[in-house]
Amino acid sequence: MRILIGNHIDPAIRDRKDLRAWTQRVLWFARDGDLIVLSDEPDPQFLHYATSFTDVDPQTLRVLIPPAGSHAGLLLDPETLIRDDFLQTVRGALGDDGPERVDEVFALWPSASVARFAAALGIRARFAGSDFFAQGGGELVNNKATFRALAAGAGVPTPAGAVCRSGGEAVCATVSLLGEAGAVVVKQAHNGAGVGNQLLLCDPRLASDHVGARHLYHLADGGRETVEAYWRQRWDWASAHERFPVVIEEFVPEARSIYSEHCADSEGTRPTESGELLYVGRRLSHQIVPLRGVDDGVRSQLLRGGGRLADTYRALGYRGHLSADAIVTVDGRVLFTEVNAQVSGSLHIYQVIAHRIVDTAAAPRRSVVEYHTAPTWAVSDADTFLKAVDELGYGYDPVTRTGVIVSMPIIPVGAEGAHFLFCVAYGEEAEHQAIWDGLDSRFRGHA
Repeated sequence: MRILIGNHIDPAIRDRKDLRAWTQRVLWFARDGDLIVLSDEPDPQFLHYATSFTDVDPQTLRVLIPPAGSHAGLLLDPETLIRDDFLQTVRGALGDDGPERVDEVFALWPSASVARFAAALGIRARFAGSDFFAQGGGELVNNKATFRALAAGAGVPTPAGAVCRSGGEAVCATVSLLGEAGAVVVKQAHNGAGVGNQLLLCDPRLASDHVGARHLYHLADGGRETVEAYWRQRWDWASAHERFPVVIEEFVPEARSIYSEHCADSEGTRPTESGELLYVGRRLSHQIVPLRGVDDGVRSQLLRGGGRLADTYRALGYRGHLSADAIVTVDGRVLFTEVNAQVSGSLHIYQVIAHRIVDTAAAPRRSVVEYHTAPTWAVSDADTFLKAVDELGYGYDPVTRTGVIVSMPIIPVGAEGAHFLFCVAYGEEAEHQAIWDGLDSRFRGHA
């Protein structure tokens, strides 16, 4: 049996709000007899929905909820994992010989609290990389500034840029890079899906909706005084009030965003999948696996650089899945932009949905795209969405290996309804676009 922990980045690193729905993606990884730790009770409809695809008997799963802690159950409070009362609850669930039967402790985020949790139960060795994570290694290997140093040391190409630890350093780096590129991307050390990135540009012609930078800022010019004024406004935001360094990189226009996922374990590292990220309005819109439409040269660069990074992170002590994110320039160069050394938002898509359920490698070949619902959609609840999928004929068909699979709970939040993720398995590009268009027509502005 295994213990699966549905946590997210430690709040001490990056404070998040309600992550109950997002962390329930851990249910895709469950097997019969597993013990699952969540911040709140799982959505029962999604639990039965997901396990119907994975052939897991939900009655065999045991879900434990730690004390709510300081986050009221909206996300897992790391400290509650090691409270005596919760540890006693876990020991009771495992039984007298339970610890000996635990094969693995699997956490979405490699928190020091998970290492302490495993050690307190006497199963530290079942949490791979435990000693490294216990010393704060999870922050180290998920820091975008640290990534640039490690990539440089490993000889892995990155966009021109700098790691800045003061506003003065940021001004110098920005002026220099703007002189070369005309635009830069400012990155917080800890954030995801482009939320912590700002596209800073002098030339409005370089503005793009298809880039992972939630924020956009136009400078009147690239002169030092203008740049200094910008950083007086934005340094506290970018550095999380001086807590972390800031990354400033040249902006590479018209680049494709791709990634190579790898696994690092006691035997070494191995590639597990590659895919593409697509942005609309500078927000992550969807991702596709496996990676299609690139030539052998690009694929080779991606796997070679991703492999070097995986080996480097493994040498530090990291164990588990990691994603090496990159861009492909218009002239075919692959430049790496960050590593997410955690269970990324891609693992459930390819490991479970694409590989196990759809079997994308079988003939005829299939691809899987995972969409974020559009901000313009109004979906009142899960029943409404699933009914529409059925009525439109978009439900997943195991015979054709095509159709819609909802990948996280559909939980309404206030009057705006639910925002969630769903996958589409398809053969030709036009197929998934037709499904998106049909759902868009049904839900655009309709509660």
